[in-house]
Amino acid sequence: MKLLLDFFPIILFFVTFKVWGIMVATAVAIAATLAQICYLRYKKGFVEPMQWVSLGVIVVFGGATLLTQDETFIKWKPTVLYWLMGCALWAGHYVFKRNFLKQLMGAQVELPPHAWLVLLHSWACFFAVMGCINIWVANHFDTDTWVSFKLFGGLGLMLVFVVAQGLYMSRFIQEQPEDSL
Repeated sequence: MKLLLDFFPIILFFVTFKVWGIMVATAVAIAATLAQICYLRYKKGFVEPMQWVSLGVIVVFGGATLLTQDETFIKWKPTVLYWLMGCALWAGHYVFKRNFLKQLMGAQVELPPHAWLVLLHSWACFFAVMGCINIWVANHFDTDTWVSFKLFGGLGLMLVFVVAQGLYMSRFIQEQPEDSL
């Protein structure tokens, strides 16, 4: 359910684009992200900071797209979001001396400090590269190709990266002995 909720605005953007075009899809993405935030706030009582950032970025870049009727702004939105996430990870490490990934996942996974550091830099680099790929696709292909890449290419690359990270982390995870009765 959480995965569906996370991808709700992207899926609506894709479907709406295929039927009505980029401007309507942009308006729907803004509304869907706002609805997502309202739902999380009402149901869970809490919205994660990155979800607020995502809302801000879609409102600013989507709003600029709608006001100017220029699709360039919405095409920059994923890049800006990726780069903000990568910079947040690096700023956490270099400025605040905190590993935000460890803070986020540390309760679920126990890893040695150097593994957390590798994960932090891997994710930050992944976000930097994804931002570059998005802008390259946006500038070298038509809007239809970019929208398809945004959904299928972006999610596919993310899935491959998450599996690779899982394989890396599995080297450090030790099985817990079963308790004897």
